[in-house]
Amino acid sequence: MDDALRIILPVYLVAYFAVAILWRSIAVWRRTGINPYVIGRSDSAYDYIGVIFKLVFGLLAAAILLFSVFTRFYTYAMPIVWLDYAFIRWTGLILLFVSFAWTALSQMQMGTSWRIGIDKENKTELVGKGIFTVSRNPIFLGMRVSLLAIFLIIPSAITLLALVLGDVLLQIQVRLEEEHLRNLHGEAYENYRGQVRRWI
Repeated sequence: MDDALRIILPVYLVAYFAVAILWRSIAVWRRTGINPYVIGRSDSAYDYIGVIFKLVFGLLAAAILLFSVFTRFYTYAMPIVWLDYAFIRWTGLILLFVSFAWTALSQMQMGTSWRIGIDKENKTELVGKGIFTVSRNPIFLGMRVSLLAIFLIIPSAITLLALVLGDVLLQIQVRLEEEHLRNLHGEAYENYRGQVRRWI
């Protein structure tokens, strides 16, 4: 199984970046002329979270590269051997593919309202259809499941750190975005918030 995972994980990482970030960014920009990447370089809390998200992505990339390419150095990732069981890895793989499909579909349904960060300059529509009737934050939910899935597939100190750090950041980011949506959409968002749970 390790040989297959050494191919699957890097391909997944590239595909996730291509579909969840690059493709959606290009699609939104073409339809609206707006750059959906709105994380700046200021010292604000919003932008600082963006910096730490890059660190989380870097940790995941490092763990996957050590596992898949630089295998003799993988011990430096400090593998958690007592979690190294086939059924745990299979569970992780299933979650990985489900979360990928879930995230991609959520982004498609979000349409031109999709952003990376909080867009304070351009008003976005409130999306409450499709998957958004089940979860107020399905994209972030998909990201949380992806982090868990990678940890289950290659449990190590690095993937555990990425999981914990990423989950904390997502919890904070969700609350910041919900505050922004409340200010932007007022009563409509409050009604939506009362009908749909934050996660699922």
